[in-house]
Amino acid sequence: MGRQWLHAKRAIVNLKKGQVVGKIVKEITVASKLGGADPQANARLFAAVEKARKASVTRDVIERAIKKGAGIGDDRLVLEHVVFEGYAPHKVPVIVEVYTDNNQRTTPELRVLFKRGTLGQSGSNKFLFDHVGLVEAHHPDPKADLEAAAIEAGANDFESVTHDRNDDIPEGHAGARFVTDRAAVHLVSTWLAQHGWTVVTSELGYVAKSFPELDEAARADVGEFLQALEDHDDVQRVWAAVR
Repeated sequence: MGRQWLHAKRAIVNLKKGQVVGKIVKEITVASKLGGADPQANARLFAAVEKARKASVTRDVIERAIKKGAGIGDDRLVLEHVVFEGYAPHKVPVIVEVYTDNNQRTTPELRVLFKRGTLGQSGSNKFLFDHVGLVEAHHPDPKADLEAAAIEAGANDFESVTHDRNDDIPEGHAGARFVTDRAAVHLVSTWLAQHGWTVVTSELGYVAKSFPELDEAARADVGEFLQALEDHDDVQRVWAAVR
């Protein structure tokens, strides 16, 4: 067999990297469509552009994605935003956000992925989540006062986020996830950026109101299922009631 396994492993790593970059570029396009082409006035776009730069996405690709989303030039965005609601194995509620240029292709593919769970109809489980603004950021001072930052920024709640949970948070930095009103995402992101924080995510999302009890085996099973969803090219976000 020689070193064929190593080449196969590298191919998988390269494929994963390509998928990640593709999702980042799509996020830039969507953020530009939703909030405009100016990163300084669009917190979600600013965070997506910074993430793209860290992933070594070229300036030309970033600018092209922004123009596409903003409808500038001939290459305009034609993506449909679709939200699927369902349940992972062990009755864990899941909301999946998709941006697709062909819903007739994407929907059957998601139904196949959901064969181990349940893909519900619209309105089936969204009541189990709060629809909120979410801002993730980090500060170089590991002793930064997260509660004070949340209060001054105008967030409703916060939780500590470490590098182990989110590799966008550098080791040795204070990391936090701030929960805001949907209309306050930009204001909170702007305040944080002006006070020494680096914003890595700024978006609307879903936070579960309660979490099913899972043992380690069930947690691993749910994790495999969620990863399969994440790996689909058209899936932009997966929100699940898992701690």
